[in-house]
Amino acid sequence: MTSAFRGEQAKTVLLRWFDRFRDRLEVPTESRRVKTRFGDTHVLVGGPEGAPPVVVLHGAMASSAHVLRELEPLLARFRVHAVDVIGQSVKSADARPSVSNNEYGEWLSDVLDGLSLQRTHVIGVSWGGFISIRLAAFAPERIDRLVLLVPAGVVKGSSWEGFTKLGLPMMLYRLSPSEQRLKAFVRHLLTTTDDDWAPYLGDALRSYNMDMRVPALATPDELKGLKAPTLVLGADTDVSFPGQKLLARAHQLFPMLADTELLENCRHCPPTTDTFRRWLSERISGFLLAS
Repeated sequence: MTSAFRGEQAKTVLLRWFDRFRDRLEVPTESRRVKTRFGDTHVLVGGPEGAPPVVVLHGAMASSAHVLRELEPLLARFRVHAVDVIGQSVKSADARPSVSNNEYGEWLSDVLDGLSLQRTHVIGVSWGGFISIRLAAFAPERIDRLVLLVPAGVVKGSSWEGFTKLGLPMMLYRLSPSEQRLKAFVRHLLTTTDDDWAPYLGDALRSYNMDMRVPALATPDELKGLKAPTLVLGADTDVSFPGQKLLARAHQLFPMLADTELLENCRHCPPTTDTFRRWLSERISGFLLAS
């Protein structure tokens, strides 16, 4: 199996970025490791003990620290378990389960076992949304309420638009990195830029062996056993998973779809501002705490 990383130096770079994002957190977190059939998995845990449990899954080429930075207000109300996705985070096993079956669902089920979570709320972001859907297909009874933010595995965007706006700029940057080429890549990906995310993505593109596999799209038959109320949020200018198309298929896909929202003037990566972080966490909290 090809490693997800381009050598030990690349891992060192990614570990430094993990620490930088974690250091941005104002709420204390603890590291845990659990064993799974695909290898050891790292989890950042924070929030009040005894609060409702929430499992959070980050997007591709990110980490638990990245996603907690964007959803930190949740730590005031929930016991949050941010899981480092194998093959997509330097903190967990260097393994890449299949994206055409339920192997990722099996992996996440093992993680829940290791965390002693029989049933929990689940939040999946982008690639993490795909993994959440695989858990819903494999072990739907383990999900209490489900939140999907710009999830993979529901719809596909235009291949041509994806190539010209994301694929080609990414390839050009990896071939010959420059500030101009990095800006050309992130301008169709990030809604806002800051001192962390754009530089991080530049280092990540140079540190990862890119996983070009396209996750299989879920089918209604696979999810017919899902009884968890579900919230789906899409982004209106998302090149990868167009928001209106995403929400339209969500109505066909999720048997207990409770709510949807289209984020306006938003690319695949939502705003990385404190104002938006507070709004998003309130939106998710209100859904998870609904009776």
